[in-house]
Amino acid sequence: MEDLPQGYRPNVGVCLINSHNQVFVASRLNVPGAWQMPQGGIEDGEEPKSAAIRELREETGIASAEIIAEVPKWLTYDFPPPVKTKVNRLWGGEWHGQAQKWFLMQLRDDDIEVNLATGEADPEFAEWKWASPEEVIEEAVDYKRPTYEEVMRTFKPYFQGNAISAKCKSAKW
Repeated sequence: MEDLPQGYRPNVGVCLINSHNQVFVASRLNVPGAWQMPQGGIEDGEEPKSAAIRELREETGIASAEIIAEVPKWLTYDFPPPVKTKVNRLWGGEWHGQAQKWFLMQLRDDDIEVNLATGEADPEFAEWKWASPEEVIEEAVDYKRPTYEEVMRTFKPYFQGNAISAKCKSAKW
C-alpha cells in the first residue's frame, strides 16, 4: 500500500452519514462509554476501499452505503501503553498504533438494516446512534480525537446544513 507509515497497522475508518448529515457511531462492548466510527484492519492483498466496505458490513450489517469521499493521506494515531500491550498480543505484532485510510460513506437506505451482531465477525459494539460531527469528536477516546478532528475537517464540505443528534439505539440481538 502506497505511503503506508512504518510500524503502524494498516486500517480503514468509515464516516457513515445519513440524509440528515448525522454520523454513525457505536459504543464498544469491551470499553463502555467509548464511542467510535466503524474501523478495522486491512487484510493481506485487500485494497482500502474494499476493506472499508467489508468492515462496515461486518460491524454494522450495513450494505447499502456508497463511498463519496476519501481522506487523501494515511492518518495515524499511537496506542497508549496499556492498549499497545493488549493489541500487540492480540494481533501478534509490534505496532506503534494504526495508520488509517478514511472514507466518507452515505447511507442509501433506511437504518433498519443496522445489525451489530451480523454473525460475520465477533460483535464489537453494544449500541449505536446518529450524532453530529461535533459530538463524534467529543465522545471519542482521547488518543483517537486528533484523527477524528482531521476526518471531520476533511469531510466538512460534504456536510450540508446542521446535523442533529439522535437518541441511542441498542444492538439487535
